[in-house]
Amino acid sequence: MSSTPDPGWTNARLVAHCLAGDDRAWIVLLERYKNLIYGIPLRYGAPPQDAADIFQSVCLDLFNELPRLRDPEALQGWLIRVTAHKCYHWKRHQTAHEDGITPEALENTAVAGPVPPDLLAEIEREEMVREALAELPPRCREMIGMLFFEQPPLPYEEVARRLDLATGSIGFIRGRCLKKLRKLLERRGF
Repeated sequence: MSSTPDPGWTNARLVAHCLAGDDRAWIVLLERYKNLIYGIPLRYGAPPQDAADIFQSVCLDLFNELPRLRDPEALQGWLIRVTAHKCYHWKRHQTAHEDGITPEALENTAVAGPVPPDLLAEIEREEMVREALAELPPRCREMIGMLFFEQPPLPYEEVARRLDLATGSIGFIRGRCLKKLRKLLERRGF
């Protein structure tokens, strides 16, 4: 997992600097939201190449629409909605192609309403977890990654070996790391 950009860069500051042409701000902005933007298409079942195409499309929309964003602090929600909308259309085209529907016929069908609120809420919670994980000390971040995000999860012996720790200390350190993670999540309203 990569670390998140300096938390001193609020969305309002990022947007202002991006609009002023600051390339570094664009880098920070994309670094902050790349996992969110790329992760949504993967949740919709898009293969990596299609997820990358959707990512690029969202970034282009962000570049074009940023001057019209009314509330910079709502940027994350805007990105989620735009990405989910593009994913919906991607999925719709995939289904139509599989069903043998022509592009012309597809364009004449009704467009769905907004993204379901429960999906948006789940995506926002996942982003909160990603942000909180990125704020953990490196050893905690690595340990939690090995114990909870590896498939299959690594046994304590392997985690201990990789982190150069005693096997018996893994449970205790894991507990401290999870407590830190919980505090970070609570601060975000999780």
